[in-house]
Amino acid sequence: MTATSIKTAIPITEWKLASWQDYEMCRERETQERVKLYYYQNRLLVEMGSEGINHSSISDLLTMLFFIWFSQKTKQEFTSLGRCLLEKSGHSSAAPDIVLYIGADYPTWSPGERRYIDLNRWRVPDLVGEISDTTLSSDLDEKKHLYALLGIKEYWVIDVVGERIFAFQLQKNNQYQECRVSQCLAGLPISLLEQTLSRLHSESNGSVANWFAEEISA
Repeated sequence: MTATSIKTAIPITEWKLASWQDYEMCRERETQERVKLYYYQNRLLVEMGSEGINHSSISDLLTMLFFIWFSQKTKQEFTSLGRCLLEKSGHSSAAPDIVLYIGADYPTWSPGERRYIDLNRWRVPDLVGEISDTTLSSDLDEKKHLYALLGIKEYWVIDVVGERIFAFQLQKNNQYQECRVSQCLAGLPISLLEQTLSRLHSESNGSVANWFAEEISA
């Protein structure tokens, strides 16, 4: 597989055989289109990065929920870096919608450095997630295996159409097992997250965040 086998970075809607050099060519291609890159077991996926209203609303809501949870429940330091490219050079890459680091040891950027998270330098996130309005099949298959391979402790898939959240925790055998209580957000029921998201039908994400705050403080 050579770099010439991949003609364009926009889009590759199904996983295609590709070399790491193919992936690097897509990553380095100068384009006005924002894309999300995934590389796993010699296969490449390129998704359009622009977000619809539902996707954006949920993404921003989750960031608000993280702030509310950590400020009210655990007082832990956290950093949210959603949609930032994660890369383990020569191995794999991904651009999850949700990227959460818990604690003070989180990636930072300095002038002159590349603008992605180098997983050969930084630890993997504690939690990643995908907001699935059109990508549910891949999010529950290839991407789940990719994040397990990277050693990420917890993975969420938000099914926008089905109004479900699939949450997985990494086991000692390096496989994900579905869970109904978050380990990274210690004690947070996934059912409460689903109830929170369902309120977006009739409320703004700011109002929904306020409802969540009242629920966990009760």
